[in-house]
Amino acid sequence: MGAFIRPKPPSREQTLASPRFTTPPSRSTATRTEDQVMGGLATTMEDSQHLLRPPLMELPPDVDQLFGPITKTGTDYLPAETLARAEKGSFMEKIKLKKDGSVAWREVHELAALLRSGQYTWEELDLMTDKDDMDQRLKYAGIFHRRKKTPGRFMMRMRIPNGVVTSDQLFFIAEAMAKYGEDYEAVVDITTRQNLQLRGLKLEDTSEIITGLLARGLGCYSSGLDNVRNVVGNPLAGIDPLEIYDTRELCTAINDMITNHNLGNPEWANLPRKFNIAVSGTRDDYSHTHINDIGFQAVPHAASGIVGFNVVLGGYFSAKRVATSLELDLWVPPGQVLNLCYSVLRLFRDHGNRKDRQKARLLWLIEEWGVETFRRKLLAEMQSNAAYGPGAGQTLPVDVAQAHAAPAYPRRDYLGVHPQKQAGRSWVGVHVPVGRFRAFDVHELGRLAARYSGGELRFTVEQNVIFPHVGDEDVASLLADPFLQTGRFRTDPGPLARGLVACTGAQFCGVGLVETKNRALDLIERLEARYQLPHMVRLHFSGCPNSCGQSQVADIGLMGAPAKKDGKAVEGVDIFLGGAVGEEAQLGDKFLKNVAMGENDADVIQALGEILVERFGAVQR
Repeated sequence: MGAFIRPKPPSREQTLASPRFTTPPSRSTATRTEDQVMGGLATTMEDSQHLLRPPLMELPPDVDQLFGPITKTGTDYLPAETLARAEKGSFMEKIKLKKDGSVAWREVHELAALLRSGQYTWEELDLMTDKDDMDQRLKYAGIFHRRKKTPGRFMMRMRIPNGVVTSDQLFFIAEAMAKYGEDYEAVVDITTRQNLQLRGLKLEDTSEIITGLLARGLGCYSSGLDNVRNVVGNPLAGIDPLEIYDTRELCTAINDMITNHNLGNPEWANLPRKFNIAVSGTRDDYSHTHINDIGFQAVPHAASGIVGFNVVLGGYFSAKRVATSLELDLWVPPGQVLNLCYSVLRLFRDHGNRKDRQKARLLWLIEEWGVETFRRKLLAEMQSNAAYGPGAGQTLPVDVAQAHAAPAYPRRDYLGVHPQKQAGRSWVGVHVPVGRFRAFDVHELGRLAARYSGGELRFTVEQNVIFPHVGDEDVASLLADPFLQTGRFRTDPGPLARGLVACTGAQFCGVGLVETKNRALDLIERLEARYQLPHMVRLHFSGCPNSCGQSQVADIGLMGAPAKKDGKAVEGVDIFLGGAVGEEAQLGDKFLKNVAMGENDADVIQALGEILVERFGAVQR
């Protein structure tokens, strides 16, 4: 990307917390009418709905070699019976059959090249391109157009297996974002899947970012729509004294199998719905296996002592239903993890619901067949799997679920300074307010990682960061660094701040009912000033019932909802209580409905204050 441009620090006005962002600036409209644009292209386009068939721009040789013409698509892997169901399926099935999402792996580069050539403006290109290409199929390349919120700007969702990044990768991301300067949309968010989302990108820049990520061992393909999302692992992998299994290598292997080493794998490019996989390496279950489609929970085999995994299946969140995983009564050794993932995905791809997207998650297929039938079919699939199975004549080395020898312990807090299993080393967990950065912040994280943690940083599903491998003699110097002394990024946040998680919300998300991130920061700031708490209380804020902020796993969960105040419709939230994470995880229940927001959020503050006093031992200051 040329010489590195070190991003400048954001001013106070640019930070997330002060002042609060409200509404984005308006964008210009097209300079030419649709008729003018389409008429001007009549001699070069056979089908105005498929602009890039054939390509209009020649790609650079390195890009052309990486992303050559698609020879087999996700639809080509569907059996005849599945294809017949898809043809009668939901609107999204029809979009995928009309033009497979896997074509976006190349077309994103062609679109970017077309814009860089200067032949067309973004507005003109948008007018002549199938809206499903821009708003749906590009998600297969990890590129999201939020037409309602930021037209002409895109979000890129990265794949970061196990949440591990290097200083070099962080510097590259910082540089990619720095060119947008003080743009409203130009922020970087940690997600609840241990990865990053880069916001405010121009489409013409995405190709260079994608190839740059690939050159540095990262990717973004297959991170949206009906694909397997980022593979979540233990953020303390390899450093925790209580670790049972180091999840890093396994998470990377799963990711590579699914994505063809981040280049795109059409075999899994036409699933019925999105799919989540998590691998837990300790009994703390930092990866939240209970809310993933496949969860691997590390446990030694009672007889052999081999460390493998109990398997749980079917956990998920949606607007219509939330559910924890079902126990499959199955233990697999590490060597069979890829086999199990492949086999479950094949059953789900070929037999999952294609008609009703609310019933198109794995759990519905398990319930349709019954747990025992699903288990039997899964084991048969694993036994016969030519790619990852045990081989002809070999016994599948699995067993029933195994029990831990010792009782469960409460999930530990990883923020702050903690001794590693390696003598003389510590990890340092740093709180990131609602997981949001500017380019300067990302650069500074890379600088600190290069100086103190061997060039490595880790993200967590609670939207925080961990510096591993810090020499005990360097801990004080790290903590004293000016970047960690601003008061924003802290190792010792307050009891509400340290457990705070918030989704994107209405600020950038088209389905968000309320703004979440800024509001969440304001709520906890006011509550911590008003109440003294004896311990951490985890608060999660989701902008809508899709629950991307995972409201139901929190001690206190907020979820955007309609409400009324003095007879008028206003923004509001539902409040959930009783969620738990760790080995004995559970989902919370709705406690209050349609609590009004607005007018300084007084009703929500009052409700939360009463809950903190009555349920969590808070004392008013």
